[in-house]
Amino acid sequence: MKLYATLTELLDEARGRDREVRFIDGENDETVIRFQDLWDRALALLGSLQARGVKPGDELVIFSKSNLNFVVAYWAAMLGGIVPVPVAVGISDEHRFKLFRILSQLERGTLFTEMDLLQRLLDFAKSQALDDIAAILESRSVLISDVTPGDSGEVYDASPDDLAFIQYSSGSTSDPKGVCLTHANLCFNIRAIVEGVGWDEDDTSLSWMPLTHDMGLIGYHLSVLAAGMNHAVMDTNVFVRRPLLWMLKASELQATQLCSPNFGYKHFLKLFERKGLPEGTDLSHVRLILNGAEPISYDLCEQFLDALEPYGLARTAMFPVYGLAEATVGVTFGTPGDLYSRVVMHRHSLRIGEPYEVAQPGDGDAVSFVRVGAPIRDCEMRLTDDADNELEPGRVGNIQLRGASVTERVYGDDAATAALFTDEGWLRTGDVGVVVDGQLVITGRQKDIIIVNGQNYYPHDIEEIVAQIDGLDLGKVVVAGATPSRGQTEELLVFVLYRQDLESFLPLAEQVRTVIGEHAGLEVDHVLPVPKIPKTTSGKVQRVHLLNAYLDGEYEDVIAQLAPQSDVVEDLDEDPLVAELEAICREFSKDRKIGPDDNLFEVGVSSLTLTDIVLAIDEKYPGKLDISDLFDYPTLRDIADFMRR
Repeated sequence: MKLYATLTELLDEARGRDREVRFIDGENDETVIRFQDLWDRALALLGSLQARGVKPGDELVIFSKSNLNFVVAYWAAMLGGIVPVPVAVGISDEHRFKLFRILSQLERGTLFTEMDLLQRLLDFAKSQALDDIAAILESRSVLISDVTPGDSGEVYDASPDDLAFIQYSSGSTSDPKGVCLTHANLCFNIRAIVEGVGWDEDDTSLSWMPLTHDMGLIGYHLSVLAAGMNHAVMDTNVFVRRPLLWMLKASELQATQLCSPNFGYKHFLKLFERKGLPEGTDLSHVRLILNGAEPISYDLCEQFLDALEPYGLARTAMFPVYGLAEATVGVTFGTPGDLYSRVVMHRHSLRIGEPYEVAQPGDGDAVSFVRVGAPIRDCEMRLTDDADNELEPGRVGNIQLRGASVTERVYGDDAATAALFTDEGWLRTGDVGVVVDGQLVITGRQKDIIIVNGQNYYPHDIEEIVAQIDGLDLGKVVVAGATPSRGQTEELLVFVLYRQDLESFLPLAEQVRTVIGEHAGLEVDHVLPVPKIPKTTSGKVQRVHLLNAYLDGEYEDVIAQLAPQSDVVEDLDEDPLVAELEAICREFSKDRKIGPDDNLFEVGVSSLTLTDIVLAIDEKYPGKLDISDLFDYPTLRDIADFMRR
């Protein structure tokens, strides 16, 4: 495949192709637009931006609930030499604070959004007394409604070394980190992706991954543009609300290329097991489903393939990959058409610098990992010990990368940039792995990052949230992520220093769940009391000791004692509709009790759980409630009143 010099060149060439993007916003709500029309719309927006003084090198924060508006804004930025900064629109306070921190961090940032989102941001900023942020929002925002058709902007002559865009990490309480990528970084990675998966113009892709995510934007928009493919972009919220529509649209479009991280398969199967797919659904055209963005569960992949094989989905379609934002997106791929495979190892052998030990499935400490392939074109990889010394083959080590797709810096943070690289210029990924039969196997992470629903969270950020509770200083709380040997998704654990009885611990555990849910939009799997927080002689918390104790089953009795008793029956509200909503909430909210007057954003359930609740309500009362309605009607009693109107 051709190596483009810049993304501007890629877009210019793409517009000359007779290809289209299909934006799927519902079962019967689609917009099909040709590449040339996207170019024209982008130029019109660019003209509006330039008229407002936005110049090459300035940043454009794209905060849009519309995929079409997002793509237009991204193209406009590319064509004008403006640096796009994608930020996800979420339903928790965390998403708003992340946006505010990014706007404060950028040197010359302008916000692109819709009027209703801007108003909500302004209201929230004022409610938090963030006058500086409110001033930025009022003076440096551009709305899609401001665009004047036919007012074309001037295309900037970009160079390969120009900054192309900034990918920001999650950040709950601390400043998010912006990974800076040049046009060259992107173009090299795009070529490697297209060649690595064997895409061509005869393929058709369908993705529900958010365009604010690197897999959604680079993997399933920019790369498919370069391959000359027709492609469809499904709104992520549509997938979350109606996961079966993903495969129905794949059948309808005869899509050959799909993608999903681990949690997407689990979410799909929850509804599939209840409803199945209509007779005639044909998935035989699907050639590859890229699986990455979070740890891959072999068992979950098997369940997914078992479920969809009767509809023609080939088992060879499952295509595990490894990537990270600091390397643009793609790092390792397998061979298209090969059957994916696993390696079973003894967990206690997976120490950095030591050789791994093969285990048998079912062994007490056995853990399964999925092979994720070999490095793609223009990417070098090595495994090292903790002193950055390269290890001999067969030993577990820190994964380090070097190549044309690797970033050179973190935006505005020299210290973070220096920590990211070795003296020899190798990128420290923070991931740990081993090479087995020429393929990388990810065995864990050196860096303290927890992946929930494809998003990265830093434990210390969550610990700072918990420290808001009276009596829980930072040194008394440890947050960790665990993937049990037979688990399918990473669990969020909170260890709390507590030396009294378990019964008195329950109210504190409830507080911990609530404050994390309110401020981070995350659902805690277990809050566990511990008599001591293990630390090094220098005072550094040793999370691994608590994590290993959990994985070894040392907290099973505690978990059982803390679990709600099944024979306890809570009275439901006297209002029949409110009572029905309460019952639905109990089905999806684990051990969380959601009362009729509780704010759903403040009770400690995740955004995905909230979506499951809304989906279940929609099944019983079609068209009565959308996830966006929760902003205005955040309690069950409010929802019931709204639904009766």
